[in-house]
Order: sequence, then C-alpha cells, then structure tokens
Amino acid sequence: MSPHVLILGGTTEARQLAATVLAARPGLRVTTSLAGRVARPGALPGRVRLGGFGGAEGLAAWLREHAVDALVDATHPFAERITAHAARAAADTGVPAVFLRRPGFPPPAPEDRRLPVPSLAAAARTLAGLAPRRVLLTTGRLGLAAFADLDHHHFLVRSVEPPGPPLPARTEVLLARGPFTHEDELTLLRRHEVQLLVTKDSGGSATAPKLTAARRLGLPVVLVRRPALPAGVTAVEDVAGAVARLGLLGVL
Repeated sequence: MSPHVLILGGTTEARQLAATVLAARPGLRVTTSLAGRVARPGALPGRVRLGGFGGAEGLAAWLREHAVDALVDATHPFAERITAHAARAAADTGVPAVFLRRPGFPPPAPEDRRLPVPSLAAAARTLAGLAPRRVLLTTGRLGLAAFADLDHHHFLVRSVEPPGPPLPARTEVLLARGPFTHEDELTLLRRHEVQLLVTKDSGGSATAPKLTAARRLGLPVVLVRRPALPAGVTAVEDVAGAVARLGLLGVL
C-alpha cells in the first residue's frame, strides 16, 4: 500500500503542499484535515476530512487507524492548540511529523508605528487605554470576544464569515475574502477613516499589504505576536522545506 500523509490544513501552504506531493508521487495517499470552521472551503487535492479529532488522544487514534506514515501540521501560525496536539500525537504514536510555519512579517521600517503585544487580551488592554478611535480588526472572527467590553471605539471587523457574539457594541462587519492588494487596503483604510489597525503576525504575502498601507497612511498598528512552538518542535518555513523533509522520511 502506498504511503499515507495526513496534512492538518486550512492555509494556503497546506493546499499547495497537497498538490505538490501528489504531483511528485502519483498514487500517494494524501488526506487534508480541516477544522470545519469555514462553511464553504475551497476545493482541495486528495482526500478531505472535516472536524476535530478529540484532542491529542483522538488524533493519535486516527493516525493508527488510518495507517498514517507522516503527519504535516500546516495550520495557521496561531492555531497553537492543534499544533500542541500534533506534537503529542506524533510522539505517542511514533509517526514522524513535519511542522510548516510561514515566516512572520519582516521587521518594522523606521517609519512604521508598530506596537507588538503578546496576545489578543494584551491588544484589548492597549486599546482600553486609548481615546475613542476607528479601529480595523483583522484578528479573525473567533478572537473578537477579547474586545467585546470596549464600547468607546468604533470597530470595523473584516471576516470571511459573519462573526458570532460576543462583539464590541459599536461594530461594523465587512465580509471579504483575501488576498488583498496594497491598493485594496489603502482604499479600505481611507474609505472607513480607519485610525488604528489591530492584526496578528500571521506572515505571508497575502496579508502583508495591510501593513504597508498602514505605513503609507502613518497609522499605528497593534501587532499580536505569534505563539511559540511546543518545546522541542522545529518548523520548516515553506512548502519546499516540507517536501524535502518528507523526502528524508522516505515518503516521497
């Protein structure tokens, strides 16, 4: 039976990796697992499963039951819980694991007005001490609860799908799916008279234009740092690195 690779996905890199390894080794079994938080995910090469595993123990059981030969965690850089589960499940089962994390955003330029904070809660505390402003929040719909008590700011929330409560009292939701160009972001910031941007250090070229647009307009940016990887885990930075690691594991 051909090797079986499980990709924990939901990112552009996961989609690219599935296509790349299938092209590199026809007949390879590739399953991409999605958390199921997006109602209509785009088409993916190979097999697709939806939903959680039930923690590290459930993931370990799935690896054994489906005879997985290699696990690739290509989830979002802020999906720290599933990354921790992947590390533990791999250790418990002996299934080799590859962790793919795109690099964070480049260091700030001298003209950038960037304020790094360690968490969404810290970002909310920072905003709590500021006079009322028009704030663009691009931190993901699942993290909006951290800002729910801030009723003196006007928030513009950009999300792929409508966010659920709790939300800040003065919230305007903009449903949109990226990638966005530099000009797109400039237009958005100007049209909505945004005075401050709150975002995560997700990295990647698809999300960087909002930072360059904020720089162009001289806007302050509260940037949430990405969480650290689990102890003992190292990551590759791109699809090519993940493919090379799978090759060393004998899967490709």
